[in-house]
Amino acid sequence: MSAELGFLSIVAASELIRTKKLSPVELTKALLARIEALDPKFNAFIRVTPDIALAAARVAEAEITAGGWRGVMHGMPFGLKDIIDFAGLPTTCHSKILAQNVAKSDSVVTTKLKAAGGVPMGKLSTHEFAIGGPSLDLPWPPARNPWNRDCHPGGSSSGSGAALAAGLLPAALGTDTGGSIRNPASMCAVVGLKPTYGRVSRRGVFPLSNSLDHVGPMTRTVRDNALLLNLLAGFDAQDPGSADEPAIDFARDIGKGLKGVRIGLARHLYTDDQMAHPEQVAAIDVAVDVLARLGAEVREIRLPPFDDYMVCCRIILGAESFAIHRRWLAERPGDYGAYGRQRLLNGATITAADYIDALRQRHRLTHRTLEAMADLDVVLTASSLDPTCRIDDLEAVARTYPRQARQPFNVTGQPALAMPAGFTTDGLPLSLQLVGHPFDEAMIYRVAAAYEEATRWCDRRPPGVCEADV
Repeated sequence: MSAELGFLSIVAASELIRTKKLSPVELTKALLARIEALDPKFNAFIRVTPDIALAAARVAEAEITAGGWRGVMHGMPFGLKDIIDFAGLPTTCHSKILAQNVAKSDSVVTTKLKAAGGVPMGKLSTHEFAIGGPSLDLPWPPARNPWNRDCHPGGSSSGSGAALAAGLLPAALGTDTGGSIRNPASMCAVVGLKPTYGRVSRRGVFPLSNSLDHVGPMTRTVRDNALLLNLLAGFDAQDPGSADEPAIDFARDIGKGLKGVRIGLARHLYTDDQMAHPEQVAAIDVAVDVLARLGAEVREIRLPPFDDYMVCCRIILGAESFAIHRRWLAERPGDYGAYGRQRLLNGATITAADYIDALRQRHRLTHRTLEAMADLDVVLTASSLDPTCRIDDLEAVARTYPRQARQPFNVTGQPALAMPAGFTTDGLPLSLQLVGHPFDEAMIYRVAAAYEEATRWCDRRPPGVCEADV
């Protein structure tokens, strides 16, 4: 029963809860038992909060019994990447620097999940300050990949991806500055969306790069992801990057089919600018065939070269992250992990002229990208170029970070989703990425859901996590 409850989708669990066939307390206890049994293998959590979770589950159960169902997240367990504030709990950013940093108030996204009746299960592992990892020299161990615990789960929202893949949670939040939602989604065979820049408030989330940071949903299915974004999205006047866009139902177009949908294949990002692993290339080729059979019009397009985006992103991220950390780097350099310290210090060499030039280049790249997409609905390309590698092979891990096609869409701020696209012959996840026009997440979900339904990669489970009695 534990495995059955562990892998329920939000949609399925919420219907059982709404009709009183499943108790929020029963679901919460089952997932807490799974976390206790399985998480020592995967280190997805920095902190589990059973007392908070059970108290919230009991309140949700009482409300639902009295006929006060609030919606799909009512009584639903969720986890927060540990750079997101939850009042009364430490927000450590997986670093000794903030090990005793107790949040005084909730982040906006935490507030929204609580208001929806969500059940907070705890804080999830991240790379140090969402940039330095995976590191073995931090106060907490790095998260591991449930598909093979010797492998990297992707980052920096590593615990979010691992917890979902292992069936410890149906919903988690991540953040994405250079790909940190989509990387673990790709490596752990789950669904992760980086919304349009400004779509979701970042207030109460520790920043890495203010002009590149995004907060977004991570789930096991596309529809779940859209429903979670429905709760998270909204204008926040106190977040300088927030966009005053009208709320919509992001799941509204799921099920409409793909007839007439125009998809641009940015193949050059993973076969010319860089060469992806052969099995990853083959997986996207198969996905193109699937989408075409479903009625989509797919044609190859060219965006600006990947290196143009990467250099632009690296300069902006480096300068902005160093500005945030410069005092601690001067006063407490030894309290950082070696990897995080070095990545943050790289920003010290960036000049003001470099930064301004990168901002100007960002504007040009965004214009050229949107121009190339003018007569398209979405773009299909790779997310990661390689399957995951061993987590203790730091050189291999370091090589995987530039070998991706995610950073272009942090530069442009467009919505982008990573999802499963099959598995290697060794059983490791492969993925694809769908990119939309600004504030058109609904179209991405329409295409992603059709592909998911046709392939059902979301039904496959990692070995060793599905035993009924964990």
